[in-house]
Amino acid sequence: MAIVIKTPEQIEGIRKSSQLAAKTLKHLEQFIKAGITTRELDQIVETFVRDNGAIPATKGYKGYKYASCISPNEVVCHGVPNDYTLKEGDIVNIDVTTILGGFFGDTCKMYTVGNVSEYAQRLIDVTKECLRLGMNEVKPNAHLGNVGAIIANHAHKHGYSVVFEFCGHGVGIKFHEEPDVPHIAEKNTGPILKEGMVFTIEPMINAGKARCKIDRKDGWTARTIDGRLSAQFEHTILVTATGYEALTDVYGDF
Repeated sequence: MAIVIKTPEQIEGIRKSSQLAAKTLKHLEQFIKAGITTRELDQIVETFVRDNGAIPATKGYKGYKYASCISPNEVVCHGVPNDYTLKEGDIVNIDVTTILGGFFGDTCKMYTVGNVSEYAQRLIDVTKECLRLGMNEVKPNAHLGNVGAIIANHAHKHGYSVVFEFCGHGVGIKFHEEPDVPHIAEKNTGPILKEGMVFTIEPMINAGKARCKIDRKDGWTARTIDGRLSAQFEHTILVTATGYEALTDVYGDF
């Protein structure tokens, strides 16, 4: 399938959906504290998204039953909300995709529960840096592989590994479109970026080994193979005439 170049009208729709996804993550900040379950957080996500006239894209997607993916500690991605109760020192990723007016916006971020270890905070900080560096490689006529090349270089420099079993993806008109966006790649490889492309960059960085294992009970939750911590940040990115716009970066975090 070809990479879809979005029209100005489509871009505006994707921007609005992306902004709502970002606002959902901001809304969650007040609830991230010891004693709340990931299932309760998911219910907060669904209520906020629907109250704002949108639909949570994950609910019903390939049989998935929840409005978000919530991934604490060693969970890399696709964490299924359940009765796990957040505790002091946890780190947790929450991933939200909204459908607003038929358009998709996709984002995730890390939260800390109370005081976390320097070890955990350093992983979070480096992962956020990886996303920022990756976004800075986005501009017309550049190779998409440059995104993964700089992300992997930065992560490896700090002693971390990069998950290769999951990647970013085109988004906007559908939940998942072309192209795949690997977070570990060779420089000057992959598709040439063009104005109007929209895709996610969402590096998953592990403190230990890069491999993941899928929970057999729920068929979704991906954990680090060695039980060590993982972190992830994600933005929906538009290629502009001069560089990029992070459509989900409503609060200027990057």
